[in-house]
Amino acid sequence: MVGAIPAGKVATYGQIGAMAGGASGRMVGFALASLRYRQTQGVPWQRVINRRGRISLTGPDAALQRALLEEEGVRFDAEGSVDLTEFGWQP
Repeated sequence: MVGAIPAGKVATYGQIGAMAGGASGRMVGFALASLRYRQTQGVPWQRVINRRGRISLTGPDAALQRALLEEEGVRFDAEGSVDLTEFGWQP
């Protein structure tokens, strides 16, 4: 499901969990975190954010996720949030 999120769009952990048959957003987060870098090729993990439109990671991982999203055209406001009405993925 994460692989279906198009460039320039984001989905929430909870949205992906619901699409996966009722998994919690936390479970989705754990699943994405458990992927090793070489296993994430083709899995656009950076396109999954929290329900508030924010990146949940911290430190260098958060900076990488933001940079990848910005390269795709996703914009962040001054507080570091993404407007889910503009950039949210609706399959």
